[in-house]
Amino acid sequence: MDLKVEREEMDTERPPPIAVFAHGSTLHGISHIFTYERFCFRRGLWLVFFFASLAVLLFVCVDRIHFYLEYPHVTKLDEVAAPIMTFPAVTFCNLNAFRFSRVTRNDLYHAGELLALLNHRYEIRDAHLVEESVLESLKVKADFHNFKPRPFNMLEFYDRTGHDLNDMLLSCHFHGTECRAEDFKVYW
Repeated sequence: MDLKVEREEMDTERPPPIAVFAHGSTLHGISHIFTYERFCFRRGLWLVFFFASLAVLLFVCVDRIHFYLEYPHVTKLDEVAAPIMTFPAVTFCNLNAFRFSRVTRNDLYHAGELLALLNHRYEIRDAHLVEESVLESLKVKADFHNFKPRPFNMLEFYDRTGHDLNDMLLSCHFHGTECRAEDFKVYW
């Protein structure tokens, strides 16, 4: 019987688990709310501030979620009338800088690694990624047995294998007149 009374006394002296958690937590203010004291003004003040902060946080979160669900958008359009406009500068960007159909065996020999078509041993790179029709043509062009390379000029290569504006310009109208490829100037 004496042992049972001793255990009960030990249990009453042990702090509740929430107080142990609060004193080990990094949540600001919670250790001041769950103190070992019975009740004090400071503890009540921390409790009020904690719940006020929590209420403000919840209010802001709910407000932002509500705002997001309204799907707001702003469209601003400024229209300026100009009586005379010069022909605008137009940039055509093609991620495929070279036409494979215009690449020769000599081009492939000199620039194959640069074009990521061949490796440093003049073998086809990543053949499993190449379309079957292109792979056959690439195999023929990459056969360098008994091949004697000629001098290579990168500027001539760009001019010959680059895209032609006549092929890319499908339709162009400016001030009611039709544009042609000759109306554009090419800059490098």
